Amino acid sequence: MGIISLEKQDHLYWLGRYSERVYTTLKTFLLGYDQMLDDEGTTYGDVCRRLDIPNIYTSQENFIKIYLFSDRDANSVYSNLKRAYDNAVVLRDEISSPSLCYIQMALDIMEACSGEPLNLLELQRVLDTLLAFWGSVDDNVLSEESRNIMKSGRYLERLDLFIRFGYPAASLARELGKFENRIRRLQEFQYDGGAYQAFVAAVRRGGSLKPQLVNLNQIILRRPS
Repeated sequence: MGIISLEKQDHLYWLGRYSERVYTTLKTFLLGYDQMLDDEGTTYGDVCRRLDIPNIYTSQENFIKIYLFSDRDANSVYSNLKRAYDNAVVLRDEISSPSLCYIQMALDIMEACSGEPLNLLELQRVLDTLLAFWGSVDDNVLSEESRNIMKSGRYLERLDLFIRFGYPAASLARELGKFENRIRRLQEFQYDGGAYQAFVAAVRRGGSLKPQLVNLNQIILRRPS
């Protein structure tokens, strides 16, 4: 296997993170949509707090429209999907045209939904299309190191969001196993073993993990200097 350039490593890693950011935030939104409608318009503020994004929204309805579909809100689901697409375009030869097409399809669905009344079935199609993208990656990306870099980014992002959204400890432990399985295979990416073991211990202890977010995002995965 040839050496993967630092630039390509970066695109692979962030393609994994951005595509998972869209998947998990959208999945969490769909799971909590009914509660959001019943809570007198306060849930969106809690979502902003958990994601550490500015609360620029004027109402629950405004949050749903802007946070899901706006291309002017840098924190929107659409903007993160566009970033995933931008990384995928650069990697077309690495991930294959069929894989890129799934990201494009997800973007097309989001754009078609943006001017219409909210259609939960269409948003579910975005999730299904992203799952198809990962299936295509498994079939078409020949480099194991490339797959490992992408999936390390994917599961790191999922861990981050599961912690922020307060997913059950059992779910967090399951995703931690997936993440660990990938980072142990990495050849060209390195990670801080001490910081990682401290994080693993914190997960296994349970309780609030918010203080661990900084370690999770800034220390665990890093490229060799």
